Amino acid sequence: MLKKTDRQPGEAKIRYLDADLELLSPGDYVICAVTGRKIPLAALRYWSVDHQEAYIDAAAAATRMVERA
Repeated sequence: MLKKTDRQPGEAKIRYLDADLELLSPGDYVICAVTGRKIPLAALRYWSVDHQEAYIDAAAAATRMVERA
């Protein structure tokens, strides 16, 4: 899991795993694939392993699932 000391200003590059994240490039946020809003790493709870993208909340994740159906 990510530690507070791993964070640096800017967008992080993440590899999304089943129950964890792998930090590829340090940063303090990622971008929601649906809304384009910044998601602080500490608040990141929703992502797709298959599509390797993050979502700001459950509604954004559901929207993306419907789009891909």
